[in-house]
Amino acid sequence: MALEIRHLRAICAIAEAGSLSQAAAALGMSQPSLTSLLQRLERQIGTPLFVRSHTGVTPTPVGEQTLRRALVLLLEFDRFEADVLGTAGDGPVRLGSSQMDCLPTFIERLDEALPSIELTVHIEPSSSVLAQALAHATLDIAVIAMSDDQEVPLAKHLGHRVLFPWIPVFIGLPARHRLAGETEVDLADLADDAWIGPPGPEDGSLTSLRAATHRAGFTPKIRFECPNGGGRQLIAAGQAVQLVEPTAPELPGMVVKPLKGDPMRMRLVLAWRKERLTWDQTEHVYRAAMTSYTRHAMASTPFRSWWDRRRTTQAWDGLVGFFGEAVS
Repeated sequence: MALEIRHLRAICAIAEAGSLSQAAAALGMSQPSLTSLLQRLERQIGTPLFVRSHTGVTPTPVGEQTLRRALVLLLEFDRFEADVLGTAGDGPVRLGSSQMDCLPTFIERLDEALPSIELTVHIEPSSSVLAQALAHATLDIAVIAMSDDQEVPLAKHLGHRVLFPWIPVFIGLPARHRLAGETEVDLADLADDAWIGPPGPEDGSLTSLRAATHRAGFTPKIRFECPNGGGRQLIAAGQAVQLVEPTAPELPGMVVKPLKGDPMRMRLVLAWRKERLTWDQTEHVYRAAMTSYTRHAMASTPFRSWWDRRRTTQAWDGLVGFFGEAVS
């Protein structure tokens, strides 16, 4: 079996995700197909590329070496492909984004980096809707937040890069909540609270919440639905709790707290239509998203405190490389 670009993409996707199921979803293929492809590659090479365990997969020394070379080759191939395809279509570039508190800064940085491009922005809480919009060319590029245990397949013709392999999900509490003074909140201690449901259709976030609370021994009492996000006035009024992005600001009457043990996590992915943006344009979007999110995270007292407690432990899973520079 001759090595192909798709094999290199598979190796990189598995290493990025740390999970065969999540890598398969990112590649738009089934997990059995990806497992079979990896096994054939390892037989051809004559040694394992990844070590499997109940917590996921990690590269072997040979896998690390293979991964480094694959990343270089794919970077050059993607740049070549983007330059050959060029940009297609007239009109503004249509950016989609999950709801992020750093969005105003992100857009400001994009306007500065790409002054010749007219940009329109669509905010969408559903990761599946964003992925489908890219696949059907109603969006050109998107920042997608995916629950860590959620499989959102991206169409094969799309380019994608992982912005952050994982970031925690925090909880928004009323300032007068009985747990508001805690450093971290145990999810199980919220069993009797009224909840604001995650925004968007039930394509991952609500499923992840129910799975996490099931592991904690309860079913969340979802009293409020806010399809377009928001709901923070309800929190400030003491009527509900809600999952929030870890960079969410603490508004009057509301506090933001990490969940003990990080029972819920998400990853941020940049995906785009290769025929619509050049490699250099995509790189500007990538850097603007990374810089905006990182600086907002480090300016957030709840996130910064969480980071300071975990940055020297294995629980950080290598994210120090993403946030360490921002605080050095």
